[in-house]
Amino acid sequence: MNGEDVRDLLSMKSPAAYAVAVFYVLACAVCASATLGGVSAVWPPFVSVVVFAAAVVLLLGAPGDPLGLRSTVLLTASGPVAAVFVFAVLPVPLTGSLQTWPLGMSVVIYTFMCVRGRTPAAWLGLVLTMSVAIGWAAMTGQGFLYGLSFSAINIAPLLMSTFFAFTIRPLAAAIFELRTQSTVRIASRAAAAAVLEERDARLASLDALARPLLQRIADGPDPTDEDILACRLLEAELRDTLRARGLMRPELARAARSARARGVEVMMLDDRGPAALNDDVRERIVAAASSALDAADVGSVTVRLLPPGRTAAATILLDDLGEGAQRVEYDETGHTRR
Repeated sequence: MNGEDVRDLLSMKSPAAYAVAVFYVLACAVCASATLGGVSAVWPPFVSVVVFAAAVVLLLGAPGDPLGLRSTVLLTASGPVAAVFVFAVLPVPLTGSLQTWPLGMSVVIYTFMCVRGRTPAAWLGLVLTMSVAIGWAAMTGQGFLYGLSFSAINIAPLLMSTFFAFTIRPLAAAIFELRTQSTVRIASRAAAAAVLEERDARLASLDALARPLLQRIADGPDPTDEDILACRLLEAELRDTLRARGLMRPELARAARSARARGVEVMMLDDRGPAALNDDVRERIVAAASSALDAADVGSVTVRLLPPGRTAAATILLDDLGEGAQRVEYDETGHTRR
């Protein structure tokens, strides 16, 4: 499962999961404290508690699905290691059945290892843990079968968790796939809605700008010189919205319209494409272009956003038909290049 794992489905990253982990560690500590009768040393059972505490934290926190190799090895070893510490100090015979508590606690770790995609390693860990118990029974003269009798009961819960893992993991994969498809559909709908909104905004703007002129031409009389100039200015403004979308700001549109009305030839180009400029940088360039247009009385002014990767981000070319053309370049910060 790319990018997601079964922990998301089972809420293994939630505060509730860590609360359960705390109760698990407390249960281990209670078991260790309540089974000290007859043991040859007190500290080894509490070492086992630390081992299980580390294992449950690793089980909940280790990323990846399935579990990474290092995490898998450590979790697999937690059961037999904890069992060695406890069984090494147990009395013969046992003073209570609870003294074999590492067997049951290890199954909890191995159960969730199955869920996290490491079922064979979980079974290996259980076999090794049972081997510790069986080996202890044989070495203390109690017999192989005695050790098998009280350790084999842990096979049942791990068997159930194995079937559960084979059920939940394919289901989790299907759920994550559906979630991905749903996200893609939502993104597609949002993009389509944005396109429609942009289209409606453009149509509304075009209607507000062009309808009065078109209505005047349709109603007659013949258009005056002022009407023809207004049509030319409107055509140029509409052209700017298509060819220089990245430059379209109210102050620059006003400056361009005024300059064209004075007879200045104005051309604005946005060749930057989808690589948008920072808003502050864009505002600096727009402000500089507006000032240049306001100062122009004759000739031509060309404002251009350059493609990404150029030494300059934008240029303003001024040609007053007298002293020749003047080119001003702006860097990626919106300041004049020296």
